[in-house]
Amino acid sequence: MSRMPDNFVDLTITSPPYDNLRMYKGFDFDFDAIAHQLFRITKQGGVIVWVVADQTINGSETGTSFKQALRFIDIGFNLHDTMIWKKPTFTDTGSLKVRYGNVFEYMFVFSKGKVKTFNPLTDRINKYAGSKQHGNVVQTDGQKKALSNHGKLIPQYGQRFNVWEFNTVLSKRERTVHPAVFPKQLVTDHTLSWTNENDLVYDPFMGSGTTALAARQLNRNFIGSEISLEYCEIANQLLMDSDNEA
Repeated sequence: MSRMPDNFVDLTITSPPYDNLRMYKGFDFDFDAIAHQLFRITKQGGVIVWVVADQTINGSETGTSFKQALRFIDIGFNLHDTMIWKKPTFTDTGSLKVRYGNVFEYMFVFSKGKVKTFNPLTDRINKYAGSKQHGNVVQTDGQKKALSNHGKLIPQYGQRFNVWEFNTVLSKRERTVHPAVFPKQLVTDHTLSWTNENDLVYDPFMGSGTTALAARQLNRNFIGSEISLEYCEIANQLLMDSDNEA
């Protein structure tokens, strides 16, 4: 990142090695230095999607995710949205003795100023499609004001909410090449939401190359940083395999 110019990247989407939930070939990272560099290289109106969770130590979650979110705000980012990735559960391994099983990760969406691109995904099936909108919004003085779309027909599909669920089953290759692969659909949907074609997508923890693959398939430019040579080779192989399948 230190070699990148200022105001360079439209979207960063990544899942950093948070807490000690996974081993990454013995590498660690300087969060504060990376957060400052991300602010410098992000375009005005650009977005960062930071996918993280917390480890539980001695009966308490670390809160690392929240600490990082607050630090991003201190550096100058807006916390544009706190989204949830609800992960699929195929067994009852979530049953714990002293707490409810964790089935989600945070997807913090940070922006550098006002977001310049938002292409909302409209694939949520409306339960009341075909009926008319109704209801009121309570104002600060207690008065009620009719919704702006009052009386309009509810469409079949509505804008997606900020809790996303992907029932994606990772391939055997994905399960074995990297300890923390996130679904390509997750990257695809964020890339569609926050960028346009030919925009630049960056992943500072490229890992197995999921972000690069999704960006290229959506006609976005991409840059990936990865400290592990082994993971670089895995990511390059993923892209070459994709070329051969095309």
